[in-house]
Amino acid sequence: MQHFDVTIIGAGAAGLHCAGLAGQRGLQVLLVDHAERVAEKIRISGGGRCNFTNTNVGPANFLSQNPHFCRSALSRYSAQDFIELIKHHQIPFHEKHKGQLFCDRSADDIIQMLLRECDIGGVQRWQPCHVTSVAKSDGGFELQTAKGSVSSRDLVVACGGLSIPKIGATDFGHRLAKQFGHTIVDTRPGLVPLTFDDQGWSSFKALAGLSLPAALRTGRGRDRAEFIEDLLFTHRGLSGPGILQISNYWQPGAALELDLLPNQEASSWLLSSKNSTKRKLSNELATRLPARLVDHWLTAITPMADLPMPECRDKELRQLSQRLHQWEITPNGTEGYRKAEVTLGGVDTRQIDSSSMQSRLHEGLYFIGEVLDVTGWLGGYNFQWAWSSAAACARALGGRPSRPEPPT
Repeated sequence: MQHFDVTIIGAGAAGLHCAGLAGQRGLQVLLVDHAERVAEKIRISGGGRCNFTNTNVGPANFLSQNPHFCRSALSRYSAQDFIELIKHHQIPFHEKHKGQLFCDRSADDIIQMLLRECDIGGVQRWQPCHVTSVAKSDGGFELQTAKGSVSSRDLVVACGGLSIPKIGATDFGHRLAKQFGHTIVDTRPGLVPLTFDDQGWSSFKALAGLSLPAALRTGRGRDRAEFIEDLLFTHRGLSGPGILQISNYWQPGAALELDLLPNQEASSWLLSSKNSTKRKLSNELATRLPARLVDHWLTAITPMADLPMPECRDKELRQLSQRLHQWEITPNGTEGYRKAEVTLGGVDTRQIDSSSMQSRLHEGLYFIGEVLDVTGWLGGYNFQWAWSSAAACARALGGRPSRPEPPT
């Protein structure tokens, strides 16, 4: 049996970052992952360029049944801290919009940086290597793996969530948490496209590929959420950044309210245009909306005769305006974990210490990253949670380093 100070299960964003930081504190670290390739979720993120953080990150950008849990870790390892690490490794990056930071070249820059940090810390990596069982022992934890038995004082669960199973996502982290008595907040796909009844959506299939900015709303009262982002029509429903954002808040059976002319006053515009142009209604609408959507709208959604603007009735223009600002549709589901970017729910954070990520039920057991019931918005927030929770954990691991400190 091989012994380590720390065993980390899961070599994704949180696991790699935690391993590198812990190793550089002088701890003997083993990082285990069942997948063939390291950090596939990093590799495919951001269109291959990895939206690695957001300069505007804060607790309000996260969902959890324990909403204040993420505050400590985010404040103690901020977006700026990770940016400094990026700069130290001379990785070029840029801001896209709304504080979203991307690599100039590719996501592989982030992966190689994290691997270098692990090498600096002397981290041992076993990959691919399945963990077949985990048990509590007098000295910490014992693991049976495809590469033999392992004991370690501390165990870090960084297995991620259920999203994108084709790259290796499983529920192993949740099963491990349950084994040690932890509660799992119900999980569901997050940051995911929404689908509609095939028959009801059939007329919209001709709009597939069409994109436009919109305000999207769902929920009521304190649970109401709104985002202004692009939405994308697909053959099965709606996608795009706005839909992914609102999907975290949408509940099955609830309606979505779409405003296709956000921050505009459609009624004033159309009534004014009636007195200032002889264009047909469709041509006037097409000055602010995609022509394909206009044609579909006037035939299927709010049927109206395509008359010259001076011949349009005021009442009909007002009704059209109201519908453009408040179009209600009800999804029948989502594209599921295969298309979800994250997993909502996870290990209940009320059973986790927010400053260290250590279990309140078992000393030496830690949970970091997506396996926890902390889910961020689209735009780099979930990666920042991975970095911040990993750093909080790495600082708390191990107590006195087991390796001698270098002479001063």
